[in-house]
Amino acid sequence: MSTNHTTPPDARFLQAFADAWNAHDIDALMSFMADTCEFHAVGGAELLGRSFIGRQAVREGFELAWKNFPDAAWLDGDHFVSGDRGVSESTFRGTRADGSRIEARMVDVFTFRDGRIAVKNAYRKDRPAVAAV
Repeated sequence: MSTNHTTPPDARFLQAFADAWNAHDIDALMSFMADTCEFHAVGGAELLGRSFIGRQAVREGFELAWKNFPDAAWLDGDHFVSGDRGVSESTFRGTRADGSRIEARMVDVFTFRDGRIAVKNAYRKDRPAVAAV
């Protein structure tokens, strides 16, 4: 699913982006991203977590979320946009291959350029995984 974004980003834009995450639709997700884009993941050794720079790297970074958590879901979203910045708050739920589960509140901070997402910077509460049953 590809989406043509012709209006400035707003809360509905961010909800549609969240819907693409929950649909595990990489093509739809990438349709929201600027030609020159960055994704800073929740974890990693660097100050901003693991960074993915450029469309191909961002695509691969996004796909890692589903690889690491095949049932990943971002729930109870609340979104707002102010100028060229936006925020989405949600509850992340996902199960790792070993059966352990993560459920924690998280925030994505966005920077927009030309009606698309130029930077997605993700933050998640550092809550321990629930052991597999």
